[in-house]
Amino acid sequence: MSTDVTPIHGGAVAAVVALLDSQRLLSLAVNRPDGWPQVTTVGYVNDGLNLYFTIGRDSQKLANIKADPRVSVAVRSEMDHGAAVGLSMAGRATEVLDPALIEGINRLVSTRYPDVRVYCPDDDAVAVIHMAPEIISPVAVMDGRSRPQTFSVGPAATVAADIPGDVSRLF
Repeated sequence: MSTDVTPIHGGAVAAVVALLDSQRLLSLAVNRPDGWPQVTTVGYVNDGLNLYFTIGRDSQKLANIKADPRVSVAVRSEMDHGAAVGLSMAGRATEVLDPALIEGINRLVSTRYPDVRVYCPDDDAVAVIHMAPEIISPVAVMDGRSRPQTFSVGPAATVAADIPGDVSRLF
């Protein structure tokens, strides 16, 4: 297995965003104080590569994120012909406190999921979390073979120009 990490390019960004746009749930892994990972499934909305989700303000997950903001997420889908496509992203999670940003996230949710209002906290019961990826590892399984690759994510200005071609062939 290769441990090479290359800077992400426009074609990879497009493929990852397409996958994120097509799904509703992710597995979130946080670090517990005792060193053991804690993984749960949460609903999310994305704005490009940025992920947003809510968690209970009194939850162990929020306490864990505040103690160590390093998190990983996994998203998986099934393609029509049965080949799995998924990704793992590692990054840092922070609580969103800006009311204007939360309102923008609410608009994303209402546009993407008109029947769901999960990001509308009326009180302090939930925290809205932003996860910014630093490492993205997409995997495609085609013809029974896994094709993984690992990309680093830097500031938007460092993302290379779009590479022409079918985004599904990025992997």
